[in-house]
Amino acid sequence: MREANTGETTRQRVADRLREEALSAAAIAREFEIDANAAISHVEHIAHSLEHTEEELLVAPPTCGDCGFDDFDDLLNRPGRCPECKSEDVEEPAFRIE
Repeated sequence: MREANTGETTRQRVADRLREEALSAAAIAREFEIDANAAISHVEHIAHSLEHTEEELLVAPPTCGDCGFDDFDDLLNRPGRCPECKSEDVEEPAFRIE
């Protein structure tokens, strides 16, 4: 767990972490002791807040561990299975601010 900085919201702390390294929603949830849906919500709001800045939210898409498929429709959420090979070995998307 990451120690809270005085005066910063969870969303600000998540954004600061994403400036340091790419993290999945599950990794954000573990580190900040929130659920994965809250982590996705924070990422969505962070992306919106970056629209009028020099920074941008980069998303490494979900990727199938078996066939390598990475052209999923929803880049934020981890799909249950690959539409190409039907494998359930799908890595979560990772988020980073640059």
